[in-house]
Amino acid sequence: MVPLSFADQEWRIVDGRALFWPREDALLVADLHLEKASFYARTGQMLPPYDSRETLERVAAAIRSTGARRVFTLGDNFHDAGGPGRLEAHARGMLDALTRAVDWVWITGNHDAKDYLAPAHHRHREADAPGGTQVEELETGGIVLRHQAKAGETRPELSGHFHPRLQIMVKGRRIVRPCAVIGDGANDGDETGTGTGARMILPAFGTLTAGMDAGDAAIVHAMQPARHITAMVPAAGRLLRFPLWQAA
Repeated sequence: MVPLSFADQEWRIVDGRALFWPREDALLVADLHLEKASFYARTGQMLPPYDSRETLERVAAAIRSTGARRVFTLGDNFHDAGGPGRLEAHARGMLDALTRAVDWVWITGNHDAKDYLAPAHHRHREADAPGGTQVEELETGGIVLRHQAKAGETRPELSGHFHPRLQIMVKGRRIVRPCAVIGDGANDGDETGTGTGARMILPAFGTLTAGMDAGDAAIVHAMQPARHITAMVPAAGRLLRFPLWQAA
């Protein structure tokens, strides 16, 4: 785990893809895209049908290593609306065990059915619906949690959606790594992400998730207003920062 200061709080980046929030005892993961392989299999693109198992094993390992008591998923939890119904028995058992072990909150994204969980005030849910609580977005501990960064947002914000990846050339080799993207608030004093308006986009956590260049115009637009936008990659126990954009 690599320490990180963000929005005047201390955090930990876990395995380069997840975020642990000690103050809230919470693990945050974005873009699980569970059952992506089975979705593509329906169209004849045969992929090994074990992506959900591997992704959930990663989540379980992150919970164990951090001791998290809460999990927030930042949208695109399943690859499509039918994903919960396609979970095979082993992955279904893993997910049920995880959602029983911790306080699990699903924040929905553009790939998710908006009603795959029963409303919180109903006890009954469909047999293939996962446990946990479903919301479109929420604000907790002074941080807005949502799937897609909202241009114009001035509160501290954590999101996913874009699957950011950093591409750099090292000794003639192109290296691509998942990364977090952080933007300081327009009125903050530096690019470290410690100001009250700091916002961050997490990398995709799921096994079969590609990515978008971290400096893509869509990401830069979504992070406005900002003075600086920076990619962050953990390496050898420390956090490497790569500037992506700076206001003129």
